[in-house]
Amino acid sequence: MHSKYETFSCPIDATLSLIGGKYKPLILWHLLDQPLHYMELQRKIPKATPKMLSQQLRDLEDCGMLTRDVIPAKPPKTLYTITALGKSVVPVLDAMNHWGTSYLNHLG
Repeated sequence: MHSKYETFSCPIDATLSLIGGKYKPLILWHLLDQPLHYMELQRKIPKATPKMLSQQLRDLEDCGMLTRDVIPAKPPKTLYTITALGKSVVPVLDAMNHWGTSYLNHLG
């Protein structure tokens, strides 16, 4: 998805190219504590259509934020694990969580 030689207009552009997307931050947030199967992620992010969730997972895998392991079973299961690069975005996710909590509290 992203060439390591891709040019960005600024650091925020680089960040958004990796974690920008409707569900990418949520996917990373849910994978922080433990690897999860595709169906577990689908249950945790119910608004994501299967097509959208699959695309966002593929994008995160392509840029090295997570890994995908296919477990041979009937039916096969897919396990997603956050990588060291994915974990490096934790301060950004924590800031988003803190800001979102403040905003929701402000709304009452």
